[in-house]
Order: sequence, then C-alpha cells, then structure tokens
Amino acid sequence: MAERHASSLAVNTRKSLFCLFILTLTLFILSWFFVLRSTGRPHFIDHKLLPNSKLLAMIDNGISGRESQNDVEPSVGNRSILVDKEEEEKPTILSQDKEASQTNSGVKCNTNGKVALKVFMYDLPPEFHFGLLDWKPQGRSVWPDLQTKVPAYPGGLNLQHSIEYWLTLDILASELPNPPNVRTAIRVRNASEADIIFIPFFSSLSYNRFSKINPHQKKSNNKLLQDKLVKYVTAQQEWKISGGRDHLIVAHHPNSLLDGRMKLWPATFILSDFGRYPPNIANVEKDIIAPYKHVIKSYVNDSSTFDSRPTLLYFQGAIYRKDGGFVRQELFYLLQDEKDVHFTFGSVQKDGIKKASQGMHNSKFCLNIAGDTPSSNRLFDAIASHCVPVIISDDIELPYEDVLDYSEFCIFVRTRDALKKNFLVNLTRSIGMDEWTQMWRRLQEVQKFYEFQYPSKEGDAVQMIWQAVARKVPAIRMKLNKSRRFSRSYVRKEKGLSRIPSPSNFW
Repeated sequence: MAERHASSLAVNTRKSLFCLFILTLTLFILSWFFVLRSTGRPHFIDHKLLPNSKLLAMIDNGISGRESQNDVEPSVGNRSILVDKEEEEKPTILSQDKEASQTNSGVKCNTNGKVALKVFMYDLPPEFHFGLLDWKPQGRSVWPDLQTKVPAYPGGLNLQHSIEYWLTLDILASELPNPPNVRTAIRVRNASEADIIFIPFFSSLSYNRFSKINPHQKKSNNKLLQDKLVKYVTAQQEWKISGGRDHLIVAHHPNSLLDGRMKLWPATFILSDFGRYPPNIANVEKDIIAPYKHVIKSYVNDSSTFDSRPTLLYFQGAIYRKDGGFVRQELFYLLQDEKDVHFTFGSVQKDGIKKASQGMHNSKFCLNIAGDTPSSNRLFDAIASHCVPVIISDDIELPYEDVLDYSEFCIFVRTRDALKKNFLVNLTRSIGMDEWTQMWRRLQEVQKFYEFQYPSKEGDAVQMIWQAVARKVPAIRMKLNKSRRFSRSYVRKEKGLSRIPSPSNFW
C-alpha cells in the first residue's frame, strides 16, 4: 500500500513540474514577444498632431522608400543610371508635386501630394540686401517690385557667390499674384508656421564690394553691416525663442560673414565649403553646401564625342595659391610637358572666360584642384561644359551629396596619388570611350541641378538648395526640442527665454 502511495506521489510531482515548465516557457515566449514588439516602429502616433506633419512625413517616406529598395535590389555597380530612361522623370527631393526616393538606379521621383518648405523671412532694411545692388526703395516697402523690374546682380567673378540673391528672389516670387506653378519653398508671414527662418543678408556681395576700409574709417562697411546684422537678428523674438537654431543664413564666399559667423553660429549656414570655419562653428551635420554659379556659359546642344575632344586633361587658372593650393604648383611641373595636357595660368581678363569655355568644350577631363579652400568654381564650370571633372581635393564637400552619387560623373583622386609621376595621365588614359561617354551623358543629366535662374524651375540649383534645407528641418527640430528639456532649470534674464549654450558644448 505504501508503494502505491509513493508511486502516485511521484506521478503527481512529475505532472506538477511539467505544468510549471509549460507555464514558465509560455510566460518567457510572451515576454519576448512584447519586448520585440515594443522595439519596432510605433504605429500609434497621429501625425496630424505634429507641427508641419506633411513635410516630416514626406521626408520620412522618402527615407523609408530608399531603405526598403536597398534591401531588395542588388547593387548595379558604381556608375549607376541617374535617371529612369523609361519614365524620364525630373529629379527633385522635396517639391510641391513630388517626394524623394533614391534608388540604385539614381535619383527618382514619385508624386505624393503637395508640400513646400515654409520660410519666414525677416524684412531687413535694404542696406542688407538689394540696397547693396544700388537699388533704392520706393515708399515703405523694403523689397523691390519684381513685377516691375528685378535688380541686376554684378557680373564677372561676383556671380559665382550670388546664392543669397537667387534664394531671396525665389522667396519673394512665392508671394506674387501668379507665382510659378512649381514651388519648393513659400514665404509665410507667421514665424510659428515656418519650417525655417531666413536671414536675407547678401554677405558675399558685402565682402566683395565693401571689405576695404575707406579713409577716416576704423571699420570697413562690410564689418559695420555685420555688426548691425547681429544686433538686429539677436534682438528678434524668433531668435530669442530658439537661440537661432532654426535660422538660415548664406555665407557662400569663404571670407563672407567673418565676424558675424562667430555670433550667429547656431544658425544653419549655406556655404561653399568648410575650409575657413572651425568645426564647432560650421560642419556637414549642421550646415549646407551649395554649388557655385558657374562663370562660363552652359554647353547647349552638346553633340561632341570622345574623339572630337582632343585634349586629355585641362586646367586653366591661378597656379600659385595659399594653404592647400600648393598641389596646383606641383602638378604644373608634373604635367606641363605632356603633349595632350593643357595646364596653364589663366584669369577672367583678356577673354579668359571665353578661352576657358572653348578649352573645356574641347577636353575629355577637367582638373578641379584645391586652391585657397577645398572647393572652387572650376568644378561647376566643368559640369556646365560636360567635361568630366577630375577632383583632387581631399577635404572637399559637395552639394546634394546625400542624394547624388558624384562617382557617376566625376573622377576622385587622392592628393598623394595625384603627385606621383604619370599617375594622372595613366589614370585618365585608361578610361576608354564607352566609360567616358557614360559619364558625359550623366553630366548632361545632372547639369540642371547647378543652374541658377529667376524664376526658378523644377530641379534647378535654387530648388535643390531649398530641398537640401528641407532635409535638415527634422534634425533642427529635434535639437531645438532637446534644448528645451531643462529650460526651466536655466537662469533666465527675461521671462520665457532660455540660456543659449556655447558652440563648444552644444554640438
């Protein structure tokens, strides 16, 4: 009888242990299920409650589309097709009619609603913008009547850094009674509705025209204007609320805004490169690189071929430069005796632009070598000439490179390699007709991305820059929101205004 009782007890014990094991395993599986689900993408956020949700949703959809396509499509090589030949769609990143979607076949656009970047622009006095072009205001308006006459920008080398002029015209044009159909950016009158706040200061023109000190002056007019600008902008309520983090200012000439940049550093800068900026003032994460306006004329109806361009390598410009520009001098000595290489000194004087245009049109490859700063206008002259750029600049940053693959139409060479004897010549001679023709065709496709014009057109440089600004908006908003976390802990000088951290500890 005792044996039966012990056997029954053992069976019950095993059943209890088995049930306990099953229960523990079930709880373990359920716990992992909820953990994995919690780490996934949330689907319970109502985007309608978010500020400017259409803009954020469009950028988010574009990124998601690129990620999903990259997961399922195999790589098709380094030199992919930039435009879908079947659909012949015009590339834009964020426009009124299209959203961004970059695939391995290049920049491709999909229609999805109508969204434009909302820009609040300060009504700065004319002395900061069109007054620098000798434009005189009429009445109380600080802006020219674009329906009557558009103030002209000075020509020559001044044009290469005229980006602020074209962006300001584009924002003003958005308020015309019959604005162009395609709008990437529109002006709003309420700063609380804006994605970005634009400071319309023609900083490059101010440097080019007024950087010299006149007699009986302690400061140049350029520096005086910067002092006035900083005083004006930092006194605005919009700047005080955000600390300037949602502001946008153009300083495309490397020497423009030399004094003001140290005080306006929280703003997003539109620059040509970072050559003369400390990294805590300007960097690729915070700021935007814009193309130069090319000086030579665009090559229209280009029917040239590999054989019809007899010059292998072309360079014409200043040879002796400061800083990183020593490379030009070294390359001059290496290449000057090569029979199919054109490497000479040149300037805009004595038909210099016309000669450079003819030379680039007759060349297969055009050298873009670092000068006083990592970038130069020569790259964009080469693109406009459909002359394949050979870029020798280790620290160069390029416009729109987050959505555009420059290796499709440019050759990149490290400085240490370029200075090796025969390296450049052997490299370019190794590129045959088929590969060169493919890059030549890409240059014709991307050329419009670097064209500045008024009124702006879909996919031109003006709209591409605004689209680059739009891609910065989510990061700007995130940093702005984070900066408000402990705003109540800051010692405030004025009610409702938080302290602005220094550039060394903010970025």
